Amino acid sequence: MGAIQPQVTEPPSEELVLVRAAKGGDDGAFNQLVKRYDRNVFRIAQHITQNREDAEDVVQDAFLKAYTNLQQFQEQSKFYTWLVRIAVNEALMKLRRRRPERTVSLDEEIQTGEDSVPREVADWSPNPEQNYNQAELREILTKTIQGLPPGFRTVFILRDVEGLSTEETADALELSIPAVKSRLLRARLQLRERLNRFFAKPNSGDNVA
Repeated sequence: MGAIQPQVTEPPSEELVLVRAAKGGDDGAFNQLVKRYDRNVFRIAQHITQNREDAEDVVQDAFLKAYTNLQQFQEQSKFYTWLVRIAVNEALMKLRRRRPERTVSLDEEIQTGEDSVPREVADWSPNPEQNYNQAELREILTKTIQGLPPGFRTVFILRDVEGLSTEETADALELSIPAVKSRLLRARLQLRERLNRFFAKPNSGDNVA
């Protein structure tokens, strides 16, 4: 008989070390988590609310709620995923209060018959970099993303902008993995269509004699 191999336990991540320290009352550890993630949370909140002041409020409210409910974090997902879920909920509440006549929700099911998700956001011709500088392209892309429906926009931001995995996005938004894939597919297709329409317009400077 071969020797029984000892079970190797992976050491906790740096994030988890900080979380456990914060749970034990170390406010400095929680402050390090704030510094690590506040800019990411702000970007997500600003994309959802499309308002800087509201996004700043969302960041403060999300971290306050995370701090208050830290003992309820079960460590079954990343702390950042849990924090994003709180921030998204806070941002959506901001939208509901701002637009009471409209329902802002991520709960609606969106069905598509396609399982494959295109990796390319857009296939532009001619290459827009020939006509626009990087700052202009960034502004165009940001405005186009903001034009997506909230349910699509939030999934797109978490997956393609912030780099969360499909599973992490589903966890953060409390959606099924198929629902995340469906919304991401729709978001990418809508974004590609809108960008193609934009870049198909003749550049105003092209007609100058």
